[in-house]
Amino acid sequence: MKKEKITELFRKFEQACYIYKNVECWSAREFQEILGYSEWRNFGKVIDKAKASCQNSGQEINDHFVDTNKMVDLGSG
Repeated sequence: MKKEKITELFRKFEQACYIYKNVECWSAREFQEILGYSEWRNFGKVIDKAKASCQNSGQEINDHFVDTNKMVDLGSG
């Protein structure tokens, strides 16, 4: 991968970070777009693999991945 592309991805990664209770966090939905996945079902598989790698390395999945739901406005308000 070209250095310029890596630098751009890193910049986008850092910009997507937000702080929640003094902890750096990222939204998988935002990550999906940054990494070029157009559909959640495809990116969800990547998340599942990352969770498996986390567990295989002896880490607690819940220490690194938090399942959340994002509320959206419906048509009737």
